[in-house]
Amino acid sequence: MSRLGVVFGPLVSGSTYRRWVYLLLGAALLFFYLAIELTVNTVLHQQLPGLPYLIVTPLLFVLPPVLTAFLSAVRIVEAAAVRALLGLSFTVPTGGGYSWEVRWRTATWYVLHLLLGGVAAAAALFAVPIGIGFLLTPLADVPVLDVGVARWTLQHGWSSAWIPLLGVTLIVSAIYLGAGLGVVLMRAVPALLGPTPSERVAELERQATLLAERNRLARELHDSVGHALTITTIQAGAARRVLATDPEFADRALLAIEEAGRAALADLDHVLGLLREASTSTAPQPTLDELPQLLATTRSAGVTVHEELAGELSSVPLAVSREAYRIVQEGLTNALRHAGKVPVTLRIAVLLGNLELELVNPLGTAGGADRDGGGRGLAGMRERVTVLRGRFSAGAEDGQWRVCVRLPLRAGA
Repeated sequence: MSRLGVVFGPLVSGSTYRRWVYLLLGAALLFFYLAIELTVNTVLHQQLPGLPYLIVTPLLFVLPPVLTAFLSAVRIVEAAAVRALLGLSFTVPTGGGYSWEVRWRTATWYVLHLLLGGVAAAAALFAVPIGIGFLLTPLADVPVLDVGVARWTLQHGWSSAWIPLLGVTLIVSAIYLGAGLGVVLMRAVPALLGPTPSERVAELERQATLLAERNRLARELHDSVGHALTITTIQAGAARRVLATDPEFADRALLAIEEAGRAALADLDHVLGLLREASTSTAPQPTLDELPQLLATTRSAGVTVHEELAGELSSVPLAVSREAYRIVQEGLTNALRHAGKVPVTLRIAVLLGNLELELVNPLGTAGGADRDGGGRGLAGMRERVTVLRGRFSAGAEDGQWRVCVRLPLRAGA
């Protein structure tokens, strides 16, 4: 912006006049409180002696606006006015209560708004009428110009040309004053109307919780729908190859596809229900109690699964059982996707306050090389284990792909 734009820009900028509107709103509120103070002051002046009266009078001027600003709605209304008239975009937290720190900050802002509005209104009431009078002086045939604080004898001709110029100066100065006071208020907005440190921390915690929930839902979709699609793909391929020669097997494969599709739709409906913040009637997530159905679905795809279960799986806490189920589901899906129809050994044991889980399968023709590709399988399992403060390892070992997981049954164990 050029120097002329910096100097004369406020005169033609719409933001200058929006700031003036905001300041005049503060002035109107100030005059309202002054009217109350003057009314009460008239009564007290007759009832109270000298010293108590001198003490009460300042309190009557300060307390009404401060007490008004303690209302939570004042902060919301002021923030909306600031966004609309001062052009600042910021968010006022609506949750977490209305602390005393917020109340005092809002009260400081409210009083500042009233005082600066009063200054702007006083300047406007002085400068604008007088300025207009000075501008109209050449049209009036008056020998003396009296503005109360000063008195000039007017002469005809160029000797009085300075009077209209003075009028323009007064009006322009009032405009610049409003723009300057608006800048002062804008500088104070973050400190007085913006979020407090505790509100910023609460907002960061809320965003972190929301992000964690989104990541959890992404893992749910990946594990449940990914498993169902893998089973469906393999079963569909098998059914197509034997449709003419073994209709009975093809029928079983199609039935398995149907069941896997229904299970995936149920999981998808559950996750979408959470995204929509649906009611608590949404179906619960599967746990280790549903492990037999998961193994049966995997076996129907032609995968041999040997399970070794030890301990009371029904005593595993719900959160651990839920995550363990998803880890097993993803492990079986990865084995089928990357190694093909190879035998898988699943070991689950409840030992010494931990849930021990191990999945082992031959590497197959792919050799496990693509397990760290574009998918989210291992990363999703690792995230689930990390959330529960467990231990996770996965990798090739002696021609076998091994996934080992340890989940503590108690928090902090």
